[in-house]
Amino acid sequence: MPEMTKVEIITRQSKLEELKTALNEIGITGMTVTNVLGYGQQKGQKQKYRGVDYSVDLLPKVKVEMVVCAIPVQQVVDVAVKTLRTGEIGDGKIFVSPVTRVIKVRTGEEDEKAL
Repeated sequence: MPEMTKVEIITRQSKLEELKTALNEIGITGMTVTNVLGYGQQKGQKQKYRGVDYSVDLLPKVKVEMVVCAIPVQQVVDVAVKTLRTGEIGDGKIFVSPVTRVIKVRTGEEDEKAL
């Protein structure tokens, strides 16, 4: 059985379409996208509203999740980094973790067949 790996990408909302297109080109056919809020090293942003300073601690981001087994994980990571990197704070993070089991609820198929 091929190794299954979950790749989670958290990045700017403005980069989602470009990322989806790039991943589609290398054969990623399924993903889950969630709107999330968060911050990293930048600790949010300072903004002014009607002359008053306020802090926006949690910034809107998107989280893209996929489980891969047929496409090399490093290829997925390389495409994501190439697509998302601007060199600015807030480009995002990629988390890679092993998946030990997948079950398709409708059919009961498991692992690679369930993907």
